[in-house]
Amino acid sequence: MASSDDAKLRPLPNTAALSGVLEAFAFFRDPAFAQKRFERHGNVFETSLLGQPMVFIQGGQAIRDLLAQPNAVEGWWPESVRQLLGSHSLANRNGASHRARRRVIGQLFSASALQRYSAGIISMVQDLADELQAAKTALPLAERMRRFAFSVIATTVLGLEGTDRDELFVDFEIWTRALFSIPIALPGSSFAKALKARERLLRRLQKVLLKASNGNGGLDLLAGGLDEAGIPLTDEDMVEQLLLLLFAGYETTASSLSCLMRELLLNPQVETWLREEINGVDWPPAPEQATTAYDQVNAPKLDAVVSEVMRLTPAVGGFFRRTKCALVIDGVEVPKNRVVQVALAASNRHGAGDLEAFRPQRHLEDGCSATLLPFGGGERVCLGKPLAELEIRLMVVGLFHQLRLHLIPDQDLTLQMLPSPTPRDGLLTKVL
Repeated sequence: MASSDDAKLRPLPNTAALSGVLEAFAFFRDPAFAQKRFERHGNVFETSLLGQPMVFIQGGQAIRDLLAQPNAVEGWWPESVRQLLGSHSLANRNGASHRARRRVIGQLFSASALQRYSAGIISMVQDLADELQAAKTALPLAERMRRFAFSVIATTVLGLEGTDRDELFVDFEIWTRALFSIPIALPGSSFAKALKARERLLRRLQKVLLKASNGNGGLDLLAGGLDEAGIPLTDEDMVEQLLLLLFAGYETTASSLSCLMRELLLNPQVETWLREEINGVDWPPAPEQATTAYDQVNAPKLDAVVSEVMRLTPAVGGFFRRTKCALVIDGVEVPKNRVVQVALAASNRHGAGDLEAFRPQRHLEDGCSATLLPFGGGERVCLGKPLAELEIRLMVVGLFHQLRLHLIPDQDLTLQMLPSPTPRDGLLTKVL
């Protein structure tokens, strides 16, 4: 006989998709894919994407329920991501092997490591400000944000310079574009090109690892890294962690910076509001204060702008877990062996009020209860989060303290959503 608690559970709504081919097509093409189905089925529903049962969730209660049961779920990624990251990758591991590698790679994003990187990041911000100031024609700011984010992780962390860094960037862009794609390596397809780019990336990263002891970058922090059995990580293992490191420290940062610049330039009243604070702080920050000079305490308006951008356009539209047993999410029983996607973009706009509007001030108001997880949540939160936040704050203050930027008219400012949101025409910008 069912208990009274069991009797209260709602059945898992289902879209009735069988093969999931049409659902997969819509998933990749329609930014409102999840939102439309939430409106029809509620905050928890199941569909099929190319034969893979997938449960989508939104809302604070559903997300809290999922993250409150870490032992009932494990990490999961689509097949395209799994293949392109590799079997050794931290992202594709669970349990003790995941925790061991996370401890090793996490050293690259510690407070002391960020302090070490700060001077290099500030120099790169200043170089971009000087380039924009000197430019005679409009520059695609989104492309510059991508170059900047990659340079930080490749130069400041990995210790690469010049041609080595530029060649790595070309292959990494090819690799990134196919992360969320159909994992069939047809000749000439983006996935096939990405697999070849991955081979070249791993060879280059192997050389980087061999030079780790030369003192450039931060890779010396990985010395002595051990696996779950206390055995030093193999070079093959470490190289795949470095590939993940590039992804964790680059793609989401580049997207967040591009979307932030877009919102400020589209909303001049918010830019004016933010400039009042930026004009009251020093640039560049004192070296010993670089990691905290523009944090939530010292720059609350900037913190609110960053939070609002990540609410409206999270760099990653969601994150995944796979159930190891049946569990209850927002009053709905989700069976064992179901992939659950937390639909961040839809969830962040779910509820009453002006949630479709870009209004950073909401994060400074009493009673603001927005729970944002732009870097994922729980024990698998993105390792690159501290570095990304530092880069974003330094870039915004560095540019807006010195320049007044202007959007070139008649360009497409809508967002291309995969692999991460970015303005379609590159955010063409000039200095006033």
